Amino acid sequence: MRLDAVFHNGRFSTLDPARPEARAVGVLGGRIVALDEELDGCTGDVVVDLDGAHAVPGFNDAHHHLSLVGKGLRELDVSYTAAPSLDALYQAVAERAATLPADAWVLGAGYDQNKIGAHPTAAELDRVARGRPVWLMHTSHHMAVASTEAFARAGFADLAALPDVPGGHVVRDADGRAEGLLQETAMQLVERALRPEPTEEWTANIAAGAQAALAVGLTSATEPGIGVVDGIGNGPADLDAYLRARERGLLGVRMTVMPYITALHDCGALEPGTTWYGLDLGMRTGFGDEWLRIGPTKILSDGSLIGRSAAMCCDYHDSPGNSGLLQYEAEQIRRYVVEAHRCGWQVATHAIGDAALDVVLGSYAEAQRLHPRADVRHRIEHAAVTSDAQVARIAELGLIPVPQGRFLSEIGDGLLSALGPDRGQLAYRMRSFLDAGVELPGSTDAPVVAGDPLLSIHDMVNRRTASGAPIGPHEAVTVREALRAYTIGSAYAVHEERIKGTLARGMLADFVVLSDDLLGVAPERIGELTVGATVVGGRIGHDAGALKVS
Repeated sequence: MRLDAVFHNGRFSTLDPARPEARAVGVLGGRIVALDEELDGCTGDVVVDLDGAHAVPGFNDAHHHLSLVGKGLRELDVSYTAAPSLDALYQAVAERAATLPADAWVLGAGYDQNKIGAHPTAAELDRVARGRPVWLMHTSHHMAVASTEAFARAGFADLAALPDVPGGHVVRDADGRAEGLLQETAMQLVERALRPEPTEEWTANIAAGAQAALAVGLTSATEPGIGVVDGIGNGPADLDAYLRARERGLLGVRMTVMPYITALHDCGALEPGTTWYGLDLGMRTGFGDEWLRIGPTKILSDGSLIGRSAAMCCDYHDSPGNSGLLQYEAEQIRRYVVEAHRCGWQVATHAIGDAALDVVLGSYAEAQRLHPRADVRHRIEHAAVTSDAQVARIAELGLIPVPQGRFLSEIGDGLLSALGPDRGQLAYRMRSFLDAGVELPGSTDAPVVAGDPLLSIHDMVNRRTASGAPIGPHEAVTVREALRAYTIGSAYAVHEERIKGTLARGMLADFVVLSDDLLGVAPERIGELTVGATVVGGRIGHDAGALKVS
């Protein structure tokens, strides 16, 4: 029998209990059709020698802003690595501004005031950019800083005239003038002057993000939020940009995309006696194919921990009088959840603070009580601060929490400062979810932190901050559990575990070749592993020299 491809001389950890290990994989039509002795007598149009390298099922990031990763790669990097101080940030802005036309925007992302000591200000950005408009996104993507000219381009030449925005905050000086920092929904005041970007620009962002994903072993990802002009997506034609990338062979990674809740609307009568709340033509969760499909609808219920804007049950440890805020009133969140659930959507609600989580849990429970559905798998994006009682209720309601392993190291010190030593033990729980019988996915929330699954797996197992401080060590998982999360768990989170997550006959031929045995190296060495190659549907999407093709 002639196959499309045969990959041999490898050491595959399949995660299939019926055949945990394999040496060779045969591919036909993008799927695995044979392993090891089943390949006797088979030939392949392409034959690939792994030269004894270890391989695992393709990594799947359950919460990865692929388009924003690509956008960040094409704009100014002001992350701590690139600009390790406030002065270095200003210098980077000055250097970029000097290369641009006089009226061009300086766009950048990735700064963290927890690491550089303070937020940039409009006044200093005015000085270093010589009057050009500047817009710098915080690493959390829940706040940003604008220069005076950026405010003017958005229609606010008078910095005292910026309105207060429900669900957001404009930081002001003693005279009431905006200082530059906008938090949560207040970012929309300026972002509306920048979005939507031309479709070709957004398509290029997607292509750049896809290449970056393949380079770190991602074969699938879920983009949490498209279809709106508010910093989560780009505009109403976001799905078109993904289709263009796919049609041009630029996508490379299998994508599930989440329309943001405000992209859904009342479409009128679905049939006699019922109405439809969702996307036109009745499109909802599950529409699409193996390469590009519509997943859950996304809702933001609150902000971020490192921005001290997540809705907490009590004040932040280092910010007395501040317990964060909800993005919408509790009743609005309930209405969104119930209506989307009623109309067949899987719902993924961003809930970081424990107060926000209570609102979301109550909304999911009410939705199911009013409109019972089986195996819905509603999600809680981040579930960052979770009590024992909330863990139990998540399990009882059949929900899927989506915490981020890499947050523990890259922004863990900031998390501990925000929460304090006691509540810090409740941050980004993982072991507790597994012990409660919950299927745990793997994710990074890139570009908030690095999108490398190996680094995230390292942190899920080791749980230490950048300074070396332990952060909830009792919530650590094993390497095998972390690998399951990044494969089977993330597939389960979007109802795709029947085609992804294991290397077995009938499954998609997606796998990643590694520099060493992920399941065998010492836990402290996991972060040192590298990706040698990424294979999607039996085709090589990335090769760092690990494969011999004939």
